[in-house]
Amino acid sequence: MRISPASTLLCVIDVQERLLAVLPDAARVVSRVARLAEAARILDVRSLLTEQYPKGLGPTPSSLLSLLPPAVTKMTFSVCGVPAAEAALEKAVTVVLCGLETHVCVSQTALDLLAAGRTVFVAVDAVAARHQLDHDVALRRLEGAGAILTTSEAILFEWCRTADHPRFQDVRKLVLERPAG
Repeated sequence: MRISPASTLLCVIDVQERLLAVLPDAARVVSRVARLAEAARILDVRSLLTEQYPKGLGPTPSSLLSLLPPAVTKMTFSVCGVPAAEAALEKAVTVVLCGLETHVCVSQTALDLLAAGRTVFVAVDAVAARHQLDHDVALRRLEGAGAILTTSEAILFEWCRTADHPRFQDVRKLVLERPAG
């Protein structure tokens, strides 16, 4: 039930401009995803970025692109089964999910990963949907299916394990720079 940087993949799903434009809490989601992505870089956690039909939904904001590997383009809602993403997913024992939308691509990815025997953590402050009801019901469904709901800050400190971690102060700065909200 604990998250280890060595066996974890941070999967950033479809945080794209046209989706963000219709989210009531887009700034929070981008901030939390950026915090996770920065911490992953600091702590050598592998990352995967996807974009759903970028021609229609637009690109990932440049503030996130600079923190993540090049985006894998997909048309399926789940990241699982996307050939360009499979190598990253196969190496992961644990997958931390964040992105959009909670009830569509995040949920379908989580359910497929759980079915494949992966441990799935959902950073609840780094996922969202256009409608609160869809978001809330999706989180309840995912928790019932076995996904572990947590927050981006909890993930960061768990990746460090201890205040003696050589990069703890760098991670701590991320928390101070991007306070909860």
